[in-house]
Amino acid sequence: MTTHVLILCTHNSARSVLSEGMLNHLAAKAGKDVRAHSAGSAPSGRLNPFALEALTQAGVDVSGYRSKSWDEFTTPEAPPLSIVITVCDSAAAEQCPVFFGGNGQPVKVHWGYPDPSNAEGGDEGKRRAFELTRQAIGFRMLQLLALPLDTMSKAELQQSLSDIAKS
Repeated sequence: MTTHVLILCTHNSARSVLSEGMLNHLAAKAGKDVRAHSAGSAPSGRLNPFALEALTQAGVDVSGYRSKSWDEFTTPEAPPLSIVITVCDSAAAEQCPVFFGGNGQPVKVHWGYPDPSNAEGGDEGKRRAFELTRQAIGFRMLQLLALPLDTMSKAELQQSLSDIAKS
């Protein structure tokens, strides 16, 4: 059974898109039945070009990616979510979205990353920040994929995801 993971950030243009891309890419390479989706509580309607560039340079296929509302994941037609991850940086006083779910209640965890869109140093500074964020996200996604998702209880999954947040 496919493990569906929803990654949320307010605008669904950068960190959540990097996360969706990395998890789908790494899951496919590892032969894992995991499918990532991303959404936002207030989607911008556009994807950050630096996010797309960082993913493309890492070999991730970004065709079909778009900025979308989390409302798409609360309908009966939505995939059954097992995990919801918020990736906004609450330390920067950002408003993190809270997801109430659709079918059943997924395990929820916060993996905050500073917004690479705010990096200094012009375009090169932003490129560097997006690449570093992509790498940090990829590291956590590899840890998620190493978990025995098919056999874990919700409590075990919650604890493991919280432990990954501390890494």
